Amino acid sequence: MSAMTKRRRWSLLVTVGAGLLLITMDNSILYTALPTLTEELQASNTQNLWIINAYPLVMAGLLLGSGTLGDRIGHTRMFVVGLVIFGLASLLAAFAPSPEVLIAARAVLAVGAAAMMPATLALIRTTFTVERERNFAIAVWGSMSVIGFALGSIIGGTLLEFFWWGSVFLINVPVVVLALVATWLIRPANDPDPSKRWDAISSILVMIGLVGTVMAIKEIGHAPPSATTIIVALLVAAIGFWLFVRRQRGMEQPLLEFSIFGNPAFTAGVLAASFAMFAIGGIQLVTTQRFQQVAGFSPLEAGLLVAAIAVGTLPTALLGGAFLHRTGLLALITGGLAFATGGVVVTVIGFQSSFGVLILGLLLTGAGIGAALAVASTAIIGNVPVRRAGMAASIEEVSYEFGSLIAVSVLGSLLTAIYGARVVLPDGAPDAAGNSIAEAQAAAQGDAEILQAAATAFDSAYLVVMLVVAVVLAVGAVITGVLLRRYLPGTQSQLHSEH
Repeated sequence: MSAMTKRRRWSLLVTVGAGLLLITMDNSILYTALPTLTEELQASNTQNLWIINAYPLVMAGLLLGSGTLGDRIGHTRMFVVGLVIFGLASLLAAFAPSPEVLIAARAVLAVGAAAMMPATLALIRTTFTVERERNFAIAVWGSMSVIGFALGSIIGGTLLEFFWWGSVFLINVPVVVLALVATWLIRPANDPDPSKRWDAISSILVMIGLVGTVMAIKEIGHAPPSATTIIVALLVAAIGFWLFVRRQRGMEQPLLEFSIFGNPAFTAGVLAASFAMFAIGGIQLVTTQRFQQVAGFSPLEAGLLVAAIAVGTLPTALLGGAFLHRTGLLALITGGLAFATGGVVVTVIGFQSSFGVLILGLLLTGAGIGAALAVASTAIIGNVPVRRAGMAASIEEVSYEFGSLIAVSVLGSLLTAIYGARVVLPDGAPDAAGNSIAEAQAAAQGDAEILQAAATAFDSAYLVVMLVVAVVLAVGAVITGVLLRRYLPGTQSQLHSEH
């Protein structure tokens, strides 16, 4: 790519940042909107799972292929195509007449997002050629991910205060139009590489593996679980992933070259992104539900509460990128995950004692995640040669979406399972009240005993889920600490080899 002026470089960063903001907002915008959607569309628990999970699941399946396709046809073109698909799918979702149509629209949204997402990071990697400037640009990019997660909850809650539920999707359309206009004005070079091959079959195999995994997790959390369903789902997942790995090893130009995971900084960055997004997605999902369904918060109030994570994230993400060349990867990635672990513990303590302490815990959690997440992006994209920029960007985005997908699947199922195991309903209460707190509230018809039993069980489940998040972050800190033990202050954050 030919050199761009400083003004055009930073304008491009703003433009791709807007695209990334849309993508990550749509990952979280339904967390606050889910209770309203359930009521308005009469969605079942299973439909709710797929309304949320269709987006990260399809995106994770397509991301590896879209990065390579971006290498082939040019990342600028992929970004524009993704924006158009995303805008059209947003219109479909906004006016969906049924849960099934909304699930389909969310899947199409993911197609647009998968086209855009690797392009955003690949364009930064090829446009910002000076390491320190690139580190800061990637830190800004990483911050947009967390800000988008927070804004999704806030904007979703705000729109639901004044408009119908479809407005949470319609808001995407004007942003898409502005990003398209900005891209046309900046005109970044496209630089296609026709020698690259795109393999749709590999993407399908990944999605088969992911669908099987999600189905197994959901069934494990069901009461009572079906052993047959779990075994079949796990078998489907194993076959899908095995065929994918086998296919990659036999291809001249695979979507995923497993050799790049031999670089410990790259692998640590991928893992850190997954652990961080698992924590963010899980905390937002269960916290917005708990404070709406038990404490009576409005969607906006619940969105503002979980936005504390993003408030804590922004300064550490920007400072981490700016000072990475001095601190090294170990301090920021491993230290950030460890700090976030402590933040979740403080949140749990605050939940049981003081609302102010709970908010402090969310801020501290965000501060730790911000440092780890922004620098994880640099570790990933900076430790591969330019010719693999698209592949690295795709792997990074898969780690983001995989973390979010597993958080919703595992923690959502865990929340439901623990609620069902802990709820002690009064005699004569409807059986449906034992399935979920939403069904308990609908079946209670104002019965204070049923409502109190449901709230007590849900609070127990919330505490367990939050402690699981803390354990996962602690495990992430240990693993990345081992991988990054040599990346101390003063060590190079990036490789400059083309080998």
